[in-house]
Amino acid sequence: MGVARVISQRMIKMTEGGSAIRAMFEEGARMAAQFGRENVYDFSLGNPNIPAPEKVRESIVRIASETDPMELHGYMSNAGYPEVRAKVAASLNRRFGADFNEDNILMTVGAAGGLNVLLQTLLDPGDEVLVFAPYFLEYGNYVSNFGGVLKAIPANIEGNFQPDAQALREAITPKTKALLLNNPNNPTGVIYTEETIRAIAAVLEEKQAEYGHPVYLISDEPYRELAYDGRKVPWLTGFYRNTLVGTSWSKSLSLPGERIGYVVVPSACDDAKLIFDAAVIANRILGFVNAPSLQQRVVAECLEEQTDVAAYDKNRRALYEGLTDAGFEAVYPDGAFYLWVKTPEDDRQFCDRAKKHRILVVPGASFACPGYVRIAYCVSFDMIRRSLPAFRALAEECGLSK
Repeated sequence: MGVARVISQRMIKMTEGGSAIRAMFEEGARMAAQFGRENVYDFSLGNPNIPAPEKVRESIVRIASETDPMELHGYMSNAGYPEVRAKVAASLNRRFGADFNEDNILMTVGAAGGLNVLLQTLLDPGDEVLVFAPYFLEYGNYVSNFGGVLKAIPANIEGNFQPDAQALREAITPKTKALLLNNPNNPTGVIYTEETIRAIAAVLEEKQAEYGHPVYLISDEPYRELAYDGRKVPWLTGFYRNTLVGTSWSKSLSLPGERIGYVVVPSACDDAKLIFDAAVIANRILGFVNAPSLQQRVVAECLEEQTDVAAYDKNRRALYEGLTDAGFEAVYPDGAFYLWVKTPEDDRQFCDRAKKHRILVVPGASFACPGYVRIAYCVSFDMIRRSLPAFRALAEECGLSK
């Protein structure tokens, strides 16, 4: 029986495309077995290496020990525990001067789960979702899950990868249902400024009025807490009324495997209650049912905790300085934990060349922006230190050495 008779055509396409990041991660495991893990410099996966704050572990142990098992592990509202949602809302209100309550917060299975919930809620087949390149490669799959069409706006390379509002104006159409924005950005590490956000919001307001229907801004924010040099990440609901937020604690508390996050549906949004109620149903019918019960209770006690951003900052500085000293060009990251490096040749060829030096990085073509590679520096400082001679040798081979 042929493959096409077994699985859907859409999944055949996704399977063939695969994930360059995950493929590189698997390659790293094979190379580590062959050469020894200490001799392989794997910068492929954005998997936090900084331990979660101690309070997270303490909360897990205490809650698991003290809470009645039926209460701890049983079902709750598909939106999540009301008391947890209220605490999340109160935290956002304190931090950003917002006016949320529990009915604006939906607990989700990570930020990815939250984005899929929102897209399921908003999209009809053929609806467009715009993104600025470079963007997280899974967005295309998320949108196509619900029959939507992802349209990428070309990268504003000359503008240091800040989104170009005029390019947005030219790309948006009456079929556009949403703009999906990731800030701080994966893969560049760029933080979109207040000026950029205001310009984007002005275009969206203009087009809403022209088309006579809402165009939603979906803000994907798992890296919000990873900002350097005193930089602030704009809170988008304060700039554009029809903003929906999806985020998680995967990076801010180093909990990627726990799959815990939330969605914000502000009351000011057009059809806010309808969106929230539909999102709750989407949370259930997508198979999530509800966010993990234990982790909801844990994060509610750790809303003021944060991972060790200073450790990532140390890695950022060392890697950027080491690579630019070797002759590479790179965007100095404002946030997240990625370094976006210009390649002296086709980015996929460069990745293959880097493997000969036991360096694993992800080609920019995977983020709809060829000519660059992404280097995830959420690794040990020792690995960065040990990798620099290999990067220098790679630069020399490419004719970049200073």
